[in-house]
Amino acid sequence: MIKLKIDGKDAQIEKGATILAAAARVGIKIPTLCYLQKVSPTGACRVCVVEIEGVDKPMTACNTVAVDNMVVTTQSEKLRTMRRQLVELLLINHPLDCPVCDAAGECDLQNICYDLDVVSQPFGAEDVCHAPINDWPLIQQVPSRCVLCEKCVKTCHEVVGASALVVRERGEKAFIDTVDGQPLDCEFCGNCVEVCPTGTLIAKTFKFKARPWELTKTPSICTYCGSQCQIDLHVKGDRIYRVTSDDESVNGGNLCIGGYFGYGYVNSERRLLHPLVKKGEGLEKVDWNEALAAVAGAAHRLKSESGAAALAGLASPRLTNEENYLFQKLFRVALGSNNIDSEARFGALRTHKALDAALGLKGASNRIDRISGAEAVLVFGCDVTAEAPALDWQIESACRKNDGKLVVANMRRVKLNRYAHVSLQYRPGSEVLLANALGRLILEAGLADEDFLRRFVGNLDELKAHLAAVDLEEAVSGTGLSLDLLREAADYLGRAGSVALILGADIGKSKGAEEKTAAIANLAMISGALHGDLGGLFPVDEKGNMQGLLDMGVCPEFLPGYHPYEAGRARFEKAWGAKLPAGGLDAAGILSGIEKGEIRFLYLAATNPLVSFPESGRWRKALARVECLVVQDILDTELCALAHVVLPGSSFAEKSGTFTALDGRVSCLGKALHPVGDAREDWDILADLYDRLAPQGLSLDRDGVLTEAGELSGLDTEVCSAGSGRCKPCLKKPYRPADKSLNYTPVEGSLEAPAAMELLSGKTLFHFGTTSTFAEGNLAVAPSGYIEIHPEDAAGLGVAEGGMLRVTSAVGSARGAARLSGGVPRGLLFAPYHFADLNIQQVVPAGVNRVAVQVSKG
Repeated sequence: MIKLKIDGKDAQIEKGATILAAAARVGIKIPTLCYLQKVSPTGACRVCVVEIEGVDKPMTACNTVAVDNMVVTTQSEKLRTMRRQLVELLLINHPLDCPVCDAAGECDLQNICYDLDVVSQPFGAEDVCHAPINDWPLIQQVPSRCVLCEKCVKTCHEVVGASALVVRERGEKAFIDTVDGQPLDCEFCGNCVEVCPTGTLIAKTFKFKARPWELTKTPSICTYCGSQCQIDLHVKGDRIYRVTSDDESVNGGNLCIGGYFGYGYVNSERRLLHPLVKKGEGLEKVDWNEALAAVAGAAHRLKSESGAAALAGLASPRLTNEENYLFQKLFRVALGSNNIDSEARFGALRTHKALDAALGLKGASNRIDRISGAEAVLVFGCDVTAEAPALDWQIESACRKNDGKLVVANMRRVKLNRYAHVSLQYRPGSEVLLANALGRLILEAGLADEDFLRRFVGNLDELKAHLAAVDLEEAVSGTGLSLDLLREAADYLGRAGSVALILGADIGKSKGAEEKTAAIANLAMISGALHGDLGGLFPVDEKGNMQGLLDMGVCPEFLPGYHPYEAGRARFEKAWGAKLPAGGLDAAGILSGIEKGEIRFLYLAATNPLVSFPESGRWRKALARVECLVVQDILDTELCALAHVVLPGSSFAEKSGTFTALDGRVSCLGKALHPVGDAREDWDILADLYDRLAPQGLSLDRDGVLTEAGELSGLDTEVCSAGSGRCKPCLKKPYRPADKSLNYTPVEGSLEAPAAMELLSGKTLFHFGTTSTFAEGNLAVAPSGYIEIHPEDAAGLGVAEGGMLRVTSAVGSARGAARLSGGVPRGLLFAPYHFADLNIQQVVPAGVNRVAVQVSKG
């Protein structure tokens, strides 16, 4: 620590800190336009000038390092005059268009003008400002308003890693533009707009829509992905006008396209406004009593005719913890059926089971923010930029701001490859071979933490014997990677004192996901990903409350808290005062049961198998056969046309409740809007049905449900109330294995015989699930589905960019526009699953995300 005086106050600050930071430590505010804590200092605006005793000229506080015994003056008439003149110079070509500028009322330049009493502009100069740039998607750039603070450039490069913006030209002609001068082509996260201190960068989705002072701001969380960034919803007249985040949030004020621009679906004209019941050939608007009576009546009738086994339900990671808990209790207690499941069946649940078996983990081993301090990061089978953007920002911090080493292992190129120290682009299906080879190389190089392994691994001899037998020649041949490259990656991971290991959908949704996850869990033990406070093991699933969905027991094999269903029945029966059914069907069993005529009642709560589930074409045919199909959702999709009862639920902005992030944080939603039309909160719908169907009715309110869930599950579900400020989410403690609790599971890798052409289904950067396909912001940059193909494969088919491709598998066919890209290797195609127009999931069998296909033009 060093000591200094600032305006007569004694200050202490860490060595290497700036004067600006030291002043803030003692409550002294120095004006600045260009300073942003999360990026490197620029010193561009010079408004933060201060006087230092013994120095003959003023110095900028934002990038001048404080030293011991320094004496600083931040306020004097001389400094005020200088700052006033500096601001007047900034205004030479700055238009006085505050009345029509979107930043009016929250513009840093405007505020500084008021603070410094800048009421005129005495200087004159030639107008050299670049014309407004209007052809960027989602964002307008008005160079004449720019003060060249470079916050946008630095945030884009240092925090997000997109590096899409630069300062073009020099001197008085300088302006912010794209790297190549072409229209902006980036991640469209909106962070450049958010950090702009003036009205230079404008979100087109907000432009001319409302004034900041007209808007009511409600703290909440983004529910698009498992990162669950903290946000503020800006509302006027029961409509969201924009979403922002502040630097004090868990996400450091950073958002992705979903968080910043993706709120439009809440305002969509396709929102369901009224309950609907099928009468004759069509759906008719009814009141809630009639709709819920129809659901309860059908459930009672079909149960009495065929037993409770004829009833089934699918829930969703779009629902809150409370709603998912009540959903499973509604079926198990009120309806007497354990036929419940969700889309977690096709990915997240498989990963969780494998990690639980090997490590006793029910999710991530550490908090997201622990990634930024890791000395090495391995991203394995995950496009983390698309699946969980907040993890990408942590990786950027670890491996670009700091000295961490980044290893990216994927069958296709992803954004993080550009910053990787080692890129392991392996052959599809060779994940186990790769994980085993890295484990052997770390161990035989003497880089594994032997003390850790001896203390925590219960079968260490088996671990060493298995890895010693790993055939490196087979690994090289199978993965298509050189031994030198494998050694380099193993060296980075082995020498690091802390490792973050991130695995994603390319693993969790693939054929053999359980074996691949087990092999990666083994690698986590050996590489050091389970040591200490930094780094960790992070299984990623895109969907917002997937962790909470599983925590609440929405699957036939687990009760809340991952208690095995059969073993835990007695305890829950006592707590719930009801006899629970034996057995239960998962999603595959429910689908088969519908086809056989055994499942006659199906309740879909905020989920759409017609687009999201594999074998979506098979689901389409099956749902048409269900005698009573209940759809509880927020948007009018083709699923509603098949329904017998449609129940309009609420978006995340219209409800209360909690979500659980992928790292175990439990956070509160902030209710900013009333539900649209006659829609109700999903909790209210489920609670009303419970009262109609359960003999004893529901005796708990929403808070009571979460308390009961916590007590029965053994999970930490407590959150503090958001109150009038931001909810402080409960933070998960780092995973600490018990002695001898880790189980090394030998997994033998073998390479599948590759098909001539294979299709991989997955997530695109610009969409989340299916709801974002109703958001104008996301659609502005990704309006429809596509099929990504290597240029040489496209040439062989005679297909150009944008030409139509047809892909056909053993289970279905789809047709979409070709997108030529070197990001996929020859023989592999990629298509995002979000779009109903493409509906690529009808090509994908259950249990896999990569399938052999026939590819043709047209």
